[in-house]
Amino acid sequence: MMQICTVQSCSCRLTSGRHRAKGSSALCCLCNLVPHYSVSLHRLSTKFGFIPTSIMSLLTHVLACLFGMGSWVAINGMWVELPLIVHEIPEGWYLPSYLTVLIQMANIGPLFITLMHRFRPGTLDERPVIYCIVGLGIVATFLLAFFWRHTVTIGSSLHSVPLLTLSFLLSVVDCTSSVTFLPFMMQLRPQYLTTYFAGEGLSGLVPALVALIQGVGLVECQNITQTSNTATNNSILVNSGELQAVYQPAKFSAQGFFVFLSAMMVVCLVAFILLNHHPAVARERKSDQYFGDDLGHEKREQGLSLHARTPEQKPMINPLDSIRREPRNAFGSGTYSNTEVVFIFVVLAWVNALTNAVLPSVQSYSCLPYGNKAYHLAATMAAVANPVACFIAMGVPVRSLVFMGFLTMFGTGFGAYILAMAALSPCPLLVHSASGTVVIVLAWIVFVLSLSYVKVIIGVILRDEGHSALVWCGAVVQLGSMLGAVSMFPLVSVYGLFKSGDACNTKCPS
Repeated sequence: MMQICTVQSCSCRLTSGRHRAKGSSALCCLCNLVPHYSVSLHRLSTKFGFIPTSIMSLLTHVLACLFGMGSWVAINGMWVELPLIVHEIPEGWYLPSYLTVLIQMANIGPLFITLMHRFRPGTLDERPVIYCIVGLGIVATFLLAFFWRHTVTIGSSLHSVPLLTLSFLLSVVDCTSSVTFLPFMMQLRPQYLTTYFAGEGLSGLVPALVALIQGVGLVECQNITQTSNTATNNSILVNSGELQAVYQPAKFSAQGFFVFLSAMMVVCLVAFILLNHHPAVARERKSDQYFGDDLGHEKREQGLSLHARTPEQKPMINPLDSIRREPRNAFGSGTYSNTEVVFIFVVLAWVNALTNAVLPSVQSYSCLPYGNKAYHLAATMAAVANPVACFIAMGVPVRSLVFMGFLTMFGTGFGAYILAMAALSPCPLLVHSASGTVVIVLAWIVFVLSLSYVKVIIGVILRDEGHSALVWCGAVVQLGSMLGAVSMFPLVSVYGLFKSGDACNTKCPS
């Protein structure tokens, strides 16, 4: 058997397991690096134009990040735009409660995907699903820009039916992305999964920065002027001494913001198309050990050759080594025991319940007593901490389950402090002190930074366990978020355990 690799005057022959090269071209070394395949370097140079590997890797990182940004950008954008739109719709500040319910109803999408993978494994391809949901996100956000103000009369009251319907569709898009985007990333090398998580973090940061530029939620305290009637029936204007919170007009409208969200979804779609079809990305994907058809063919050939060996040619195997290599359970590659797998998924559900539902639902109660500046600073810096944690995990990936448990308890401690300050609202600790503002902002940063790191490391661990492990990863993320939202909804919206103070008139004891 002979395989020949030629580039101009260079030829490299593999005959009976020995290499012979002629010519001075350094490209002949590829024949020695890939002895089991016939590779045409001339076609490779024509196809890729000798693009340096570092540039191709950078391109893939950028596309993975842009792809991840589209995962939750629509719903995150809705949340940061709430202060601007609640004053122009009939639901008012009840809209956040409605959004919470709609997002949980939208988990029907992840449920369907998970059940398909459970009962019909291998029949569902994520790529058509991703095309559908991203396309739906583009259309829904674009329509939202023009119909969010429209109302429909139901019974005797007005309701923002177009806004609620489109918000539900966007919730389906973002919730379903958790169980489709992650499994798709299995087609790329492990380092790109961390970049995807960084993009997912940016899906909250970018809309927050745009809303900050827009001027959403800026409040100015103004004196209330009242009319007083005198005995001669002459009315005069009297300063009552009370202050009224007046929201400042935004620099651009909510319509422009929703068009921006639609453009972000278009960028996500373009990144996904390039991740599927760009030649440089295809090279990154095909060289991966998980999805190499050639590698699978090679393994099958090696298996046949092993069976063809005589007993004298078979390698000696230590029985203890074979025992140690046996899978510890049926989940994934069997690296972790059943107890460890349960621990990983419990931590994943707990962390997502805190970061996606429990603490965000009380962020305004924990920060606004310290002032609007503290609220916007905490929200923005917490959004920055998420991708920062992803980049830290990219450079220092610590997979120790003990360290993961410690970091979870550490972040949960800061979350408990934030929750306590929200419960004490409108008069939390150090409310009249600048140090109180510093502490609450730092608490939010450390809370998001530590638990985001835990989420990324769990994603990296489960990525190595295979495709189905990432599907279950997305399902548990949604389950944890749902449990957190369901537990907080009655506490915040029904029983009113958290009180929001007036930004201009609340008086707390010194």
